[in-house]
Amino acid sequence: MPISSPVTSKASPSDDLDKPVVDQKAIALYQWRKQAVKEALSKYFKKAIASGDIVGAGVSIVKGDSIIISDGYGKRNVKYKDAVDGETVFRLGSLSKGFTGVLAADLKCDGKLDWTDKVSDYIPNFQLGDSTNTKHVTLATILSQTSGAPYHSYTNLVEAGLSLTDIASRFKSIKPISEPGSVYSYQNAMFALSSVMMHDATGQDFRTLLQTKLFKPLHMDHTCTDYKTLAQQDNVAMPHSKRRYGWTPLKLNHHYYNAVAAGGINASAGDMAKWMELLLGHHPEIMDKNALQEAFTPFIEIKGHSKYYQRWPGHERSYYGFGWRIHKFMDNGEEKTMIHHGGSVNNYRNEIAVISEDDLGICVLMNNNCRLAQTVIPDLYKIIKEVFNDNHLKTTTDHSTDVASTF
Repeated sequence: MPISSPVTSKASPSDDLDKPVVDQKAIALYQWRKQAVKEALSKYFKKAIASGDIVGAGVSIVKGDSIIISDGYGKRNVKYKDAVDGETVFRLGSLSKGFTGVLAADLKCDGKLDWTDKVSDYIPNFQLGDSTNTKHVTLATILSQTSGAPYHSYTNLVEAGLSLTDIASRFKSIKPISEPGSVYSYQNAMFALSSVMMHDATGQDFRTLLQTKLFKPLHMDHTCTDYKTLAQQDNVAMPHSKRRYGWTPLKLNHHYYNAVAAGGINASAGDMAKWMELLLGHHPEIMDKNALQEAFTPFIEIKGHSKYYQRWPGHERSYYGFGWRIHKFMDNGEEKTMIHHGGSVNNYRNEIAVISEDDLGICVLMNNNCRLAQTVIPDLYKIIKEVFNDNHLKTTTDHSTDVASTF
């Protein structure tokens, strides 16, 4: 059988109409902005490292549905040359609470549990105050830090490695400081009891729920929730403590792997960028926006002005939702909302913030405690705003250098 010649046809004008229009100027401006942010952040963190403020940092910036930065600065271990990169794993500490709140909201939207579910219905030996008070301790009150327990009740037992069921049984010895739902009082042990409730409601272990509902769909391939997996990885930022003659690396410890919901997740900057894309609503196939909105809804006001985030530029007021702090702040005459949390465990210190009005996410993971953590979010926010508010393409990146030099 003879081989047929390929049929050719002249393109019609309508074919060109079907092709997407590519704005080359917009692409060039985006690439310039991305490079400007990269250079500004490089200068910012190099300065912090040179001054002895930090050892290393994993940094991710998300703008819209694009990852602008997912990179590292400094060293994983001060004694060696290995550099931090976007895949270097850090311990998240209380940034884990944000995952817990969003997961609970997702399960609530699926009808698996409800905010009004009583802790005592899932953990029969749990008691806080008398029986009437105990009935009012719900999933909502423990996730919003309003259970009525005194500040950091039994955090020492979490760090001692006791099981959550054992810790839960000991709350009967605690005298409540308020009625549930009425006063903000930050907790780790009480907050972590939410994972027991989710386990009982779904029949799945909390770690499995995180993996199947969040980590796997988001391809967070460098994220884990246990000590053994972390200790066996090569690309891990080691924790550090500042001594008289500089930074000293410390050993990884087991704290909070018995209370993953409160502080037991480990992740890289690259994986946190993927997480922030979800938080900004860019993964509706994984997480319904209604679930995100429930987790981000203010439940209780955090009063006072002593917290570091209450001193950020433009700050007006702060609240706690379900695993998240919600800050209202003024920016050039416009009120905006920042969803935020800090985290500290085993001498790691981390910050995450997403601002829906700017479609922006910022996450900084550091392998030492430092003062920089108290200002790194507004510092980077200012850098990013100045770059992205500039609509004029530059032939050099002097602008990014100028922005970085202001800190």
